[in-house]
Amino acid sequence: MLVFYHVYTLCDLYLSAGSSSPSIFDHIQSVLRLAITLSLLVVVTGRRGGLWGMWLSIGGLVASQYWAHFGNLPVDFTEGRHPLSYLKGFIFPTIITVAFLYGRRQVSNGRL
Repeated sequence: MLVFYHVYTLCDLYLSAGSSSPSIFDHIQSVLRLAITLSLLVVVTGRRGGLWGMWLSIGGLVASQYWAHFGNLPVDFTEGRHPLSYLKGFIFPTIITVAFLYGRRQVSNGRL
C-alpha cells in the first residue's frame, strides 16, 4: 500500500497535466519518496538494511514537511495543519518495523 501511494504521488507530480513545473522542494520530496519506495521493496525481500533506509527516508520526508511548515514555503499542504500532524508519517514505519522484527524472531526460534 505504501509503495503504491508513493509511486502514485510521484507519477501525479511528474506526469499530470499541470501547468506549473515542480519546485525544488517538490524535487527534494520526490527523491525522498523514491528512497522510501526502494527501501520498502528491500524490506519486503526480508533484508534488515531496508528498515534503516525506510527510517532515514521517511525521517527526511517528515523533516522536509516541517521545513515547509515552519519555513513558510509556498506549499498548500501546510494550510490549517497542526505541527504535530506530520508525525503521523511514523505510524506505518513503526508497525512495519515491529512486524519485521517479530517475524524474524519467530523464524529464528523455529516457530515459523
